[in-house]
Amino acid sequence: MERKPIQDFYPDELSHCYGCGRLNEHGLQLKSYWDGEETVAIFHPRPYHTAIPGYVYGGLIASLIDCHGTGAAAAAAYRAAGRELGAEPAFRFVTASLHVDYLRPTPMGVPLEVRGQVKEVKGRKVVVAATVSAGGQVCARGEVVAVQMPEHMTPKE
Repeated sequence: MERKPIQDFYPDELSHCYGCGRLNEHGLQLKSYWDGEETVAIFHPRPYHTAIPGYVYGGLIASLIDCHGTGAAAAAAYRAAGRELGAEPAFRFVTASLHVDYLRPTPMGVPLEVRGQVKEVKGRKVVVAATVSAGGQVCARGEVVAVQMPEHMTPKE
C-alpha cells in the first residue's frame, strides 16, 4: 500500500469534507489507500457511532462508502490520466449517486475495512463498487457514481 492516503493529496481548499477531510477536526477523516488494483480504508467506529447498542449506525456505513468511493474515483482519474496523485490541476470528485445494501448488522468494537473496486472511468464520471467488512464478514456493499467536481464548487481565494 502507498504510505500517504489518497485524501491527503487533496489541496487544502478541498480538504474540509465531513467524511474524509483532513482539515475537518470534527469529521471522520477517512484515509483511503491503493492496495494493488483496489482501494482500502480502515475505520474504527467510536461509541457515538451507535445505532442500537453494540451495532454501528447505518448512516456512518453509507458515509464510509461515499467518501471512500469519491477518493477512489479521484485516484482512478489520476491513474487513467497517467498523472501522479496530487498533481495540479486537482482531480476532486463529488457524489452523483450512492447506493448501499446492508447485508447484516455491523458490530461495534472491531475495525471496519472499506474496500473499493473501480468499475468504470469515463470522462468526468467514475463508478466505484465498495464493501464494508467487520471481522472478515461483509456487512454492507454499495456503489458510488462520482463525477468530477463542477468548477463553480471550487472555493475562490
